[in-house]
Formats: sequence, C-alpha cells, structure tokens
Amino acid sequence: MMLKSGGMAAAIAVALLSATSLPALAQEADSACGTDRTIDIAEMTWPSAAALAHIHAIILEKGFGCNVEIVTGDTVPTSSSMLTRGSPAVAPELWTSTIQEPWAKGKADGKVVELADAITDGTVEGWFIPRYVQTAHPDIKSVQDVIARPELFKDPEDSSKGRLYSCPPGWACEISTGALFEALGMKDKGWNLFSPGSGGALDASIARAFTREEPILFYYWGPTAVLGKYDAVQLDLGPTKPEVYECNTNRDCDDKPGVTAYPSSPAVVGTASWIKTDAPNVAGYLAKVGLTNAEISEILVYGDENKADAAATAANFLKTKEDRWTSWVPAEVAAKVKASLN
Repeated sequence: MMLKSGGMAAAIAVALLSATSLPALAQEADSACGTDRTIDIAEMTWPSAAALAHIHAIILEKGFGCNVEIVTGDTVPTSSSMLTRGSPAVAPELWTSTIQEPWAKGKADGKVVELADAITDGTVEGWFIPRYVQTAHPDIKSVQDVIARPELFKDPEDSSKGRLYSCPPGWACEISTGALFEALGMKDKGWNLFSPGSGGALDASIARAFTREEPILFYYWGPTAVLGKYDAVQLDLGPTKPEVYECNTNRDCDDKPGVTAYPSSPAVVGTASWIKTDAPNVAGYLAKVGLTNAEISEILVYGDENKADAAATAANFLKTKEDRWTSWVPAEVAAKVKASLN
C-alpha cells in the first residue's frame, strides 16, 4: 500500500524527529541513576577515604540524580554489613588485607563486587627520610645505609644516638616498626626508637624537621597529606616476606622478628552486588574512579592546610581538577555537577 503525499511527509518528519532524538535519549539513559534505592556511601575514619566518599556522593547525587546518604564506616563493620545486608552500598576505599577471607567469600557468593582499585598504584607504608638528606648524602638509599649513619639523625634528647620516629601507642604500625627495629639490631647500633604520643605529634615532628631542613628518619604511610606536602624518600627495606610481616604485626608470635618490607595493601572500590545489577550507570562510573597515591595525597594537602572537612576537601577537588574527574562521567553529568558547585 502506498502512502499519500501528505502521509509520506508526516512519516518522514516523524522518522527525522526520532533520529535526532535518539542521541539525546541515549545520553539521558547513560546519565540516569537507574535506581530509586538509597545509595549509602561509607565515610571511613581516615582522611583519604572520607574525601573520596564525599567526591562520589556529590557526583552521584548532583550528576546522576541518585538518592545518596553518607554513613559512618570502618573496614570491618562496613564490610560485614555490606556482606550480610547489602548496605552500605559503596565503600570508596576499602583496604581488604585485613578482611581477606570473608571478602573473598562474599565475592564468590555474589554478595559484593570490586569495581576498581581505589588507589591504582597501591598503598604505601615504610620508613622515610627527606629528599634533601638524600641529595646531600646520595649513598643513602636503603634502611641499612641509614642504620650505619646514626650521627646524621641525632636524637634531640640524646645526641649520642640516632632516632627513629615510630607510631603512636596502640597503632598496628607501632608493633611492626618495633619488630623491625629489633630485627635490624638498631639499639646496639646506636639508635633509639621514639614513640610519639599521637598521630598529631608524629605529624608535628615531621613538619618541624622539614621546615628547618633537618634530618629525620620516620615511619609513615600513604596516601596522606604528609606525603603529599613533603618531598620524602622511601627507603629500601628489601623484599616483602608475608610470613615475616604477619609475625612482625602480632605481639603473640613465638618467632623472632625478621626483616621485611611493608606489603602494599589492596584498596578497592567495593560495592554491594545490587549496585551492578540495579544501577549499571553507577557501577560504570565507579569502575573509572581510581586515583594514584600522589593524586590522593594532593587532595589531602588542601584539607590539611585549610583545616577543611571531608566535604569541603571533596568540593575543592571537583572545582580544581575538572580535567581529572570529568573523564569519569558523561558530559551531561559533568555539566550538572559543575552547576551544583557554582
């Protein structure tokens, strides 16, 4: 059957309208949240994870139009709740090394998924010196090199000894650093192990040394504002020996402490499995959000220098690093997020 000329014209018009609207409809589909369920995001107790939680909350709420809620989190309770209840829905920086068995089982059972590495080059943990010290003494590259030079890192309270700044009492790194101090025989080689009273006291000691360009040997980890702000060099501790490290972090281990590098702990974007099935756009976004150690440390420097909370730190990242985060989302989502920030 042939269409009359008027009918033909109308059909062509409809076809053209449909063709031109298809890209817009596809773009809208790509930028939709896809679920009416509240996406609760765990704000962990450390600065990097807290900032990431707020970055993702802003993008998902303002850009994708999701119902978002920030909830208090920490590694063990967050993962446990996610595995049993599917909530929180998102853990933006989940360190899985301390929850290996239940997390692996949860993935195998289809209860949770890992969408990306939150820290693409892995976490950092070890002993550091300022770069200006290494520049002045280029032969110092390893912990063994440092141990031979206690006179360079004088203890302010005992100038005849060198000082290693350890972790505050009660932190896991206090145990591991003390074990390494013993395994390396540092006490007999002219060193004192100094335990600061708090994380703030450790940071203050590091800041004072860098400001005065004085030598300092200290334990630290990343990503953190300290490693983002100060040019520190990580010393070579040799290969990582998992069995030795496990013993070094356990006060009840019967074996003697051994020498090992600190392992790099996986830090992933973990989600309840329903995110992938019910909100594929959200899952697609979260699969792209990995940042390097240096990038996250840089984010934290702003928070540290401006005494900003996690929400303000996140907003600053979105305002100043558009070239970075806009690559994670469709243009329409990026435009909505930018508008919300203004």
